Amino acid sequence: MSISNMKFKILPAPRSMTEAEMHPHWALKNFGLQGDNIVAFRGAFEVPPEKWFDLDAIMHGQEVLPGEMLHFVIEHFDCNIREILMRQYILVSVVEEKLIHRMNSPDHCLVRLGEDLFDGENRISVTGCTITPVSAKLHLGLYLDSSLQAGVHGIKAYNVKALELAELVINQYRAEMRRLEEKSWRVRPII
Repeated sequence: MSISNMKFKILPAPRSMTEAEMHPHWALKNFGLQGDNIVAFRGAFEVPPEKWFDLDAIMHGQEVLPGEMLHFVIEHFDCNIREILMRQYILVSVVEEKLIHRMNSPDHCLVRLGEDLFDGENRISVTGCTITPVSAKLHLGLYLDSSLQAGVHGIKAYNVKALELAELVINQYRAEMRRLEEKSWRVRPII
C-alpha cells in the first residue's frame, strides 16, 4: 500500500496506551485501517518498563510519569529500523512545528533534542519505535498536564486542544510521507 494513501483515525474517547497498540496490525484489527496508518487518542501510558523498546531507557531507569497523554501510534509496512527512526524524527519535528506556531508566551522555550521535545529542561514527550515481523511501529506520547517539580511540561500550557493538535499533526505527517514518496518518483538515476 502506498504511503500517500496512509489511513488514519482519531479516537474521541480516552483509552490507555498499552503494549497491545504496538503489535502488528493493531489498527487493522481494531479499526479496519489496512496498510500504513496512524491512530491518535488521549489516555494514560500503561506499558511497564520491561516492555519498552528503548534499552537505554530501561538500563538507566527512565520513568514515564503518570497522567494523561496524547498518543500517536503509527505502523509502516515498507521500512526497516533506520527508516522508522527517521520517520520518528519527522513526526517529532512536525509536533515541534505545530506547537511553536501556537505558543503565545515568551516564557516557553521549545526544543527538540533528538526524538524528544522539551520546554526548557522539562520533558514534553516520550517516544519509541520497533520492528515487528511484518511492519515497523512508532509511538509518540505528549504529556497533557504539567508537573514542573517532576520535570514534565504538558501541551495544555500552549492553549492547544489535544485532539485538534492530533488532527494537525496527522495531516502534516501524512503530507510529509506523501512528499517523500512523490520525490522518490522524480529522482533521476545516474547510469
